[in-house]
Amino acid sequence: MLIYFLSLALAFFVTYLTTPVVKRLAAKIGAVDVPNDRKIHSFPVPRLGGLSIYAGFMAAVGLAFLLAKLAGSRLNFAMGAGVVLGGSLLMLVGIFDDIHTLRPTTKLVWQTIASGIVIAFGVEISFISNPFNGILSLGILAVPLTLFWMVGVTNAINLIDGLDGLATGVTAIASLTLFFVALRTHQVGAAILMISLFGACLAFLRFNFFPATIFLGDSGSMLLGFILAASSVIGVLKTTLVVALIVPLLVLGVPIMDTLFAIGRRIKNGRHPFEADNKHIHHLLLNAGLNKREAVLAIYAACFMLSYIALAMALPK
Repeated sequence: MLIYFLSLALAFFVTYLTTPVVKRLAAKIGAVDVPNDRKIHSFPVPRLGGLSIYAGFMAAVGLAFLLAKLAGSRLNFAMGAGVVLGGSLLMLVGIFDDIHTLRPTTKLVWQTIASGIVIAFGVEISFISNPFNGILSLGILAVPLTLFWMVGVTNAINLIDGLDGLATGVTAIASLTLFFVALRTHQVGAAILMISLFGACLAFLRFNFFPATIFLGDSGSMLLGFILAASSVIGVLKTTLVVALIVPLLVLGVPIMDTLFAIGRRIKNGRHPFEADNKHIHHLLLNAGLNKREAVLAIYAACFMLSYIALAMALPK
């Protein structure tokens, strides 16, 4: 357990120390979120927060994998390398978007490329366990299903990032839950990835929770979603755990449902499925009379409840 504690601590402190530096950098290079009729904040806020989360996450994962290698661990280093490379690519794309703004279809292409990288390194949903007849092999459907999952979860976190601390907190809850599930399934690599992500998110919330002084930006929201997606494949979906398919769907239930409703709503109204609007779950809660802090906490509560159910199903009684 020492390696997990070190990963958590290093991710937390590196992110905590680098976030003020990133705030100044974002303001200097013009990576600032300016209010408009769709956005909820009322004054310019630096984005690019993904850079500080990336720094903490990579420092923790790098140290943990080095220590694991020195200790002779049998964890799959190739899968970890794939997540690092794919995540690094998306973070760079996100930085460019935070400064210059990319079209949704362009980001979708890069998300697909990053997902292809992790698949090439062995992160693939090759089978699904079920309670009726054991293992269901996916065969030729493995790659497209993995791509769909990776891109879908990446966008789910990206789209829910609409209130101070919302995407960061949802990711923190999900990553901690998936960490415990990874321990249950003896997936050391996935556990390291998840506890490192949790530590980085926890530190970033100090600056990102209402009233936020820095936003994740696409550099952060796409990175968080991508790491969650890949780690859930390694830690849950590649195992023979009977509820393997249900657990990640429950843990990420709120952002997944919000994304599905958003895409369906936009298609129904004749709009591009990735065109931004103000009808997400957090907008609805605000329209119902909750303030920004209450809306975020309400969504946190829903995520906690779903995560508790997932843990109850996955962990031994």
